[in-house]
Amino acid sequence: MTGMVLLLVLLGGLVTVAVMAGQASKRRELVKRESELEPVKRLAEEDVTALGVELQDLDLELAGTPLGHGENADYQRALDAYEAAKIAAATMARPDDVRHVTEILEDGRYAMACVRARVEGRPLPTRRPPCFFDPRHGMSVVDVPYTPPGGTRRDVPACQLDAERVRAGAEPDIRKVMVGSRRVPYWQGGRAYQPYAQGYFGNFGPMDWMFMGMLFSGGFDGLGEGIGALGEGVGDMFGGLGDGIGNLFDGFDF
Repeated sequence: MTGMVLLLVLLGGLVTVAVMAGQASKRRELVKRESELEPVKRLAEEDVTALGVELQDLDLELAGTPLGHGENADYQRALDAYEAAKIAAATMARPDDVRHVTEILEDGRYAMACVRARVEGRPLPTRRPPCFFDPRHGMSVVDVPYTPPGGTRRDVPACQLDAERVRAGAEPDIRKVMVGSRRVPYWQGGRAYQPYAQGYFGNFGPMDWMFMGMLFSGGFDGLGEGIGALGEGVGDMFGGLGDGIGNLFDGFDF
């Protein structure tokens, strides 16, 4: 009878330890998610602010210029995009949510380009992806061959200024993010920044060639993180299991 009681107590202890290990794993995942969200959310808010500044500049450009129905419609579309992007950035709950923010920003900048074209009496611009080097530069004007350090040459969309820099052999004005203590191009920021690029470029076809080998997938770093987390989880589980079994037998004399 005593053996049966001991067995039941032991099984109960094992279940408790397993539950505790699962809770610890969820806490680690929550902390990791929050640490990934913070820099991406900050990036999105900076991009929203940049669009707001561009809208102010456009407002100054249009001061005193009579606007027709088309100009007003496009201008309102840009204003609505700015407001929608602000809300979307403020309510981000995970890094993937940034894709919605950057999709809105891309649409807002195209609407601004349409306003300028209408006011200047030009045809509406053909919709092109944003500047690869920094999407805040607005809609690209041309594709240029670019070879990132240690990477493969590929054609990327660029704004006029960055296209001129690349053709002259100069460094383009690249959007950089903080990874640890280093500033790196956004495409080297890790998997959390992939949705950021998808929102800007995803509607213009597959991004595989443009971002090939640029670490969005995490590569072996991501694999190492996964194995490390698995090792921590297993270690915590067996550590807790040992503590639990030890505590179970503390009350027994042998």
